[in-house]
Amino acid sequence: MSGNTLRTVRFYEEAGLLRPAERSEGGHRLFADRQLQRLELVTDLRAAGFSLEEIRDVLEAKQRATSGSEAARELVRRLDRHLKRLRGRLGLLERLVRDLEQARRVLARCPHCGRVDFSPERCAHCEHLRAAAGEGGLPAALKVLWNLEK
Repeated sequence: MSGNTLRTVRFYEEAGLLRPAERSEGGHRLFADRQLQRLELVTDLRAAGFSLEEIRDVLEAKQRATSGSEAARELVRRLDRHLKRLRGRLGLLERLVRDLEQARRVLARCPHCGRVDFSPERCAHCEHLRAAAGEGGLPAALKVLWNLEK
């Protein structure tokens, strides 16, 4: 239901992030809907780059507190820190997507290059690449991937 493998679910259970409600007669773990939601959050946080320790820290913040207001303040503090980091990653990912999309647009025209004397070194002198460079410069990723600048 979560898209995770059985091995992953077991791993999260062993790490203390999930708790099955009970076991079937055949020994299968049975989870409540709330644990499925927890698993989905854990899965998303892992995909976003959170460590197991960071996830556990956020999930257990309420239980460690002595009052509701203390729990809320601590969780807000932790979430602020994680949101700042995620926003930084988001900015990086957005820049990388733009650069790779630009590189792809330029390279998408290259399969039509019919030069029989093709060699990687000649790409630096290609009219198509020079024109693309004149339209605002070549994307940084393309320069690296296509070995265009020394």
